[in-house]
Amino acid sequence: MSIRKRLTLILLSMMVLTCFLALVKGYQKSMHHGESLLDDELKIVAGVLIEQPLALSTDAVLVSNNSAQLLYQIWQNNNLLSGSLILTNNQISFSEGFQTANVAGQRMRVFVMSKNTRKVIVAEPMAKRFELAEAVILSAMLPMLWAVPLLAIFISFFVKYALAPLTRLSKQLASRQANDFTPINWQVTDEEIKPVINRLNDLFKRVETAYLRERFFASDAAHELRTPLSSLKINVHNLANKQSNLQDHQELQAMSQGINRLSNIVEQMLILGRTQPEQWQRQFSEQSLLTITQQVVSEQYDKIDEKNQTISLEGDDFVINGDEFTLTTLIANLLSNAIKYTPKNGQIIIKLVSSNDGFSWQIDDSGAGMTEDQKERIFNRFYRVGGDQHPSGEQGAGLGMAIVQHIIAIYGATIHLANSPLGGLTVKVTFTGVKSD
Repeated sequence: MSIRKRLTLILLSMMVLTCFLALVKGYQKSMHHGESLLDDELKIVAGVLIEQPLALSTDAVLVSNNSAQLLYQIWQNNNLLSGSLILTNNQISFSEGFQTANVAGQRMRVFVMSKNTRKVIVAEPMAKRFELAEAVILSAMLPMLWAVPLLAIFISFFVKYALAPLTRLSKQLASRQANDFTPINWQVTDEEIKPVINRLNDLFKRVETAYLRERFFASDAAHELRTPLSSLKINVHNLANKQSNLQDHQELQAMSQGINRLSNIVEQMLILGRTQPEQWQRQFSEQSLLTITQQVVSEQYDKIDEKNQTISLEGDDFVINGDEFTLTTLIANLLSNAIKYTPKNGQIIIKLVSSNDGFSWQIDDSGAGMTEDQKERIFNRFYRVGGDQHPSGEQGAGLGMAIVQHIIAIYGATIHLANSPLGGLTVKVTFTGVKSD
């Protein structure tokens, strides 16, 4: 829920609660004042009735009052002079003053006045008092209740107006690209927004500095290492050709393997530095996943043949808007891992699958697979399953899957790791926004 909606609901809730409490308090006050006024009215009526010039006679004057809004009796020396028919039909006995009692099947407020030999009883229904109090409170509160929707509109408008700077800032941040570290050039007078913008600009500056430092350091270092490594490889090769001693030759071979491993790390670091989304998306064109996969398989077939592995390619081709280098690197890294960690005489299956989510490139192997913890860490840089102690004995830099993740981000694709029916690992890369061939 947005801040605007939350504030509007809170203010409206408080206003409705306040109106309800005012309604209850007003009702109580109205009842109190109404009772006082109506009690005074009963006294006045009783005073008028007691002064009426009625003579004592055989038959009392009885008044029929079906509405029973005001009932009375006039007594003199215990003889009824006049009264309401309803009261006459109900034997009542009241002490002098005010009291509340059940009379004629309803709750009544009764007042008894005595003067000399004459006594007057006046009664009116309590419902009359409640109706009066309700009418008073409703007449006072009804305009306020009708005003609640109008106030809701005003509150929503003014809350929106007050939060306009925050809304504007939110929209600016939402529309920014992930690699846009330019400061927010916006002069504000709101004291609450000023420090936020200043802190954000400071954070953008720091993140940009760290981003550029991290981005260029690895690639610059790797680039500088390529020349001395190439020189070392040549020198080791020349020394190996000159050595006749088998032990020296084995030492040089171990040195050559170490240099080759270091060279592989350097090349992977260079690729990692180049896989930035904004750099590649500008040069996208239509690419056939089947063609690229076939090319990568042919390039790595010597390794597959060396381990006597079986590989198959299934499914129909689909075309993706992308870059050949990044797609080749993605597929090459995933295929290379499958070859490395699949034992001799193992099986590898590559599938091009169409589903409701899009089009997927999937590879299954019959290797050792991964635990759930290993699947969570596999995309970390320099992390290798089992390290150099992996049962396969394969060497690596631990950067291949980090590069895969970078390329996945370039295409806005998703990658999913699962246990394969072949016994090893299933890696599924799903692309959206592609078209079948």
